[in-house]
Amino acid sequence: MGNASAPFDAAAILADAQRKESLTDWGPGEFERPLRVLLDDYPNAGLNDIGTYILRSGIVHSLRMRLRTQEWVRRHPDILAERLAPPIVVVGMMRSGTTLLQRLLAADPRFSCAYGWEVVEVAPKLGYRFDGLDPRIAISEGREAKSRELAPDLFRIHPMYAREAEEEIVFLADAFLSHVPESGAHLPHYRSWLDDQDFTPAYRHLHRMLQFLQWQKRQRGEQAQRWVLKSPAHLGYLDLLRTQFPELHLVHMHRDPRTTIASGAGLNATLHAMHADTVDLPRVGAQWLERMGWTNDRAMTARDGWGPERVTDIGFDDAVADPIGQVSRVYEAIGLTLTSHAEDAMRRWLRERPREPARPPYGLKTYGLQPELVDERFSLYNKRFHEYTRRSQ
Repeated sequence: MGNASAPFDAAAILADAQRKESLTDWGPGEFERPLRVLLDDYPNAGLNDIGTYILRSGIVHSLRMRLRTQEWVRRHPDILAERLAPPIVVVGMMRSGTTLLQRLLAADPRFSCAYGWEVVEVAPKLGYRFDGLDPRIAISEGREAKSRELAPDLFRIHPMYAREAEEEIVFLADAFLSHVPESGAHLPHYRSWLDDQDFTPAYRHLHRMLQFLQWQKRQRGEQAQRWVLKSPAHLGYLDLLRTQFPELHLVHMHRDPRTTIASGAGLNATLHAMHADTVDLPRVGAQWLERMGWTNDRAMTARDGWGPERVTDIGFDDAVADPIGQVSRVYEAIGLTLTSHAEDAMRRWLRERPREPARPPYGLKTYGLQPELVDERFSLYNKRFHEYTRRSQ
């Protein structure tokens, strides 16, 4: 490879991760092929030096977590015997209220979630005994503080808190079958290549990582119970999600696509600007509209085969106006009592939750998009879910 490709040389990156961990066993699951496709696209993405460093470091970190996880499993094979109870999975386009619903449900001590500090470094250092305060919490809190300081625009749009429930999209990204990379760089080949790929390895990896997290929770004396998962990324892969978790219950959040598309484009543009000196805003907007349209079409097709008892649809406005009332619908659907203890915990979270900084205003026109174009692309979605989207602004 030429000098332009050197930072993203696959052999060098794989070797770096192995050297840093003093481990060589990658464990099961095919990941090198998608990783190589991704790495081949980065040299032509117009990245600056900082972006190259950030993205390369993230890939090495993902690989280190894979190596470390495999060694934990080798030493403790009972990790793979962990049984995952049917999860509640919150999905919906970005800024549709998915975070609110997940964190409300996670306030119930009967549910498990992946906290921000667990997602950032899923595998503890080898030999950790799970006694005392986990050192990964302080590490994650330090990263949270650094993010506030060095990337305030990103933190305003997508804050990640060490001690709050977080989405598990990182585990899909760690399998390198994920739409995360395209959100932060111009990767036309990898982006189009993904559309025809089977994401089964990524969802198997997700299942394995949740087993590992559940095992860790048990070591800390926590009673692992039903998981509350959340990621907008699952929308395009509901059938694969159900293959891994056959009895899951889906909570599908809805909001006017005019708002969600503008918000998602804003986040992507901010990520692009962290990695490149020049950002083509209309291109970012067009690609996000295309991706979200693709994703929602797949979600609607997948849902055609699901009975209504498997899904709770919730509108963003309803969730904001009456969060406890909407959560109670989920409990009713899964046949679980919303106890006063759980409700008190949710109301306490609503009072004490992190107060997120004001987000910058989003406008479709900033990204070369017209409201009518969004309406046209999401006409079937708006027709099907009109009672949940019509009031959103």
